[in-house]
Amino acid sequence: MTDAHGFEDRGPADTSDHTDHVAPGPRSSVSPGSVPRHARHRERTHLPLWQESLLLLAVAMVLAVGIKALFLQAFYIPSGSMNDTLVLDDRILVQKVSYWGGGEPERGDIVVFADPGGWLDGAAESTATNPATRALELFGLYPTGGHLVKRVIGVGGDRITCCDKRGRILVNGVPLNERAYLAKGQRPSMIDFDITVQDGFLWVQGDNRSNSADSRVHLGDPGGGQVPVDDVVGKVFSVVWPLEHATLLHRPATFDAVD
Repeated sequence: MTDAHGFEDRGPADTSDHTDHVAPGPRSSVSPGSVPRHARHRERTHLPLWQESLLLLAVAMVLAVGIKALFLQAFYIPSGSMNDTLVLDDRILVQKVSYWGGGEPERGDIVVFADPGGWLDGAAESTATNPATRALELFGLYPTGGHLVKRVIGVGGDRITCCDKRGRILVNGVPLNERAYLAKGQRPSMIDFDITVQDGFLWVQGDNRSNSADSRVHLGDPGGGQVPVDDVVGKVFSVVWPLEHATLLHRPATFDAVD
């Protein structure tokens, strides 16, 4: 309707906010005081610092033991038998993954293995000398001694002979070109032999042939110088110390032509 002055009466002004909003729900009938204290405010209990430190140390040790058992282990080189690939006191890492699920060492691998019986001399047998380093060694955090490291030349079923007219070792009749890893000035072997490797065993030699008491030297021992595959800890894949000698190691192409 229109008033006397000609203005339309639109009723009271609409001052409400037309922005979409959600109406508040009904007020809770539960008073804050009736809610259990632990539901309204849960306080976390913290271990004392010394207990947390011991727990973290225990977890770290368990992880270290698991890594040592399944994945990686540190060793040191106790002699010059693998010069110049590995030299005295090198710290190396050995990986075990390659030999999981029935995998076995292959020709050309550098492997660490337990003493098959009477191979180690006093220097190679030396291990951690005090309780702290022995504990670290147990958990794989200190380089382990008491093992040997050599290169696999033959695996089960291989016939290995030394040497042909050019002084080369033959594997299954194939002469090996070992220049990629033999120490400078070294001949492949100064010991003649002709052996067939038993299944489940390895024939191993050092890269520094004239200074390596390897399978050739132990031909007359029980087992004929062959190393049981079960004695192998793992494959050397890296030198980590000293830094100037740090490197990754790979299987050479020397054995690619051997069947």
